[in-house]
Formats: sequence, structure tokens, C-alpha cells
Amino acid sequence: MDKTTTRSTLSESVFKNVGLSRNESSALVDSVFNEILKSLIQGDDVKISSFGTFIVRNKKERIGRNPKTGEEVPITARSVVTFRASNVLKSKVNLKNKGQKSQILESINEY
Repeated sequence: MDKTTTRSTLSESVFKNVGLSRNESSALVDSVFNEILKSLIQGDDVKISSFGTFIVRNKKERIGRNPKTGEEVPITARSVVTFRASNVLKSKVNLKNKGQKSQILESINEY
């Protein structure tokens, strides 16, 4: 469960499953991320079917507070990227969790 997916693991997966060379696989993964990045920089949302949507939100300037000193500090306006998972992604993740829970319940019931 402690494994993190990185660009290199994605490139390796493309290499193994698609049959491109390692360099071509790496270039393909980089190209996909660059297209997503370009769209987000322009302020466009990015929707990947059956996966989710990256949404650019513009936050207004506001007053924050330094928790250590209590001093009020202005927080500048900024854009943030949020991710909303699709129902397909949510259901697949939940199916995995339900499968583990049912196995645990079965083993508990055996006792």
C-alpha cells in the first residue's frame, strides 16, 4: 500500500503494455502531462472520461491569521487546481474496499 505511482512507473507501464520503446513511452507520458498542464494554465478544466476532472478555481484575496502570533496577514488572490473523481473511479475504488471488507468479515465469521 506504500507504493507511489510516478512518471517513471507510468512510462514503464506504457513500455510493457503498448510496446513502444522506453524513450518513446517516456515522451508519450510527458506529452500527456504537458497537454494537461497547458490547459490548466489557460484556466480550462480538464476532463478525463471515466477518471475525473481537474478544475481550476480562482480564490479571492482574504485576510488570514498567523496561528503562532495571531497577527492578521493578507493572503493574495490565486488560482488552485482541484480534482473531482468520476463515479466510475469512485465505484472501482470502493469495490476494492468492499472486497477487502468482505474477506475480513468472512475470516471473522469463521471463528
